[in-house]
Amino acid sequence: MNDETPIRSDSATPAFAPATPMMEQYIEIKAANPDSLLFYRMGDFYELFFDDAEKASRALGIVLTKRGKHQGLDIPMCGVPVHAADDYLQKLIGQGFRVAVCEQIEDPAEAKKRGGKSVVRRDVVRLVTPGTITEDKLLAPSESSFLMALGRVKGGAEPRGGERGSATGNQGSFALAWIEISTGAFRVAETTADRLLADVFRVDPRELIVAEPVFYDPELKPVFDVLGRVANPQPPSLFDSAS
Repeated sequence: MNDETPIRSDSATPAFAPATPMMEQYIEIKAANPDSLLFYRMGDFYELFFDDAEKASRALGIVLTKRGKHQGLDIPMCGVPVHAADDYLQKLIGQGFRVAVCEQIEDPAEAKKRGGKSVVRRDVVRLVTPGTITEDKLLAPSESSFLMALGRVKGGAEPRGGERGSATGNQGSFALAWIEISTGAFRVAETTADRLLADVFRVDPRELIVAEPVFYDPELKPVFDVLGRVANPQPPSLFDSAS
């Protein structure tokens, strides 16, 4: 056999049907809101797809179904009626989820004028998070609802025994700021790596916004493992007063 004779293969890359225009729109909007469950308005329901559907189905105890296929795989789907959305939002927020509410922002009749395959325009009009809710329906009347931010203090005091540049070294001081948006109560404090978890628990925030360099510091991983879904990493530029 000639060594240069190409080897034939009976296997071929499967040809998948392209995503529908509606699903393309969903995927685009979801990509812009990766850290939130996306409530995607379809008529009288908010629908969730893919991983969001699986998470919401478990969290809410609702039926998980499927709608079509994407790249050859069934698309998981679940939904909640619009008229009862606040009840479901309250359950999700209580479990630490963030929810992006995506509404239809044009009349379906207008979409039809653009052609048979045109999709009704949709966009996220509301972002509901555990620390930013102000609606009475979603607030627990007997509980505080603090939103906390955590960043590293520039030039903070160096704790003893730490190595330069580590969470326990000369950058081991952290700034905490927290607010209850519904009342306007606002506080700030400074802490260190060894006191960080205790200080966060003392305030017991519903949501903790963390500068990404702090969140991904390997020495602080045990802290954020304990905090779980409460902690949400954000770009460091949001914590820089000069930006």
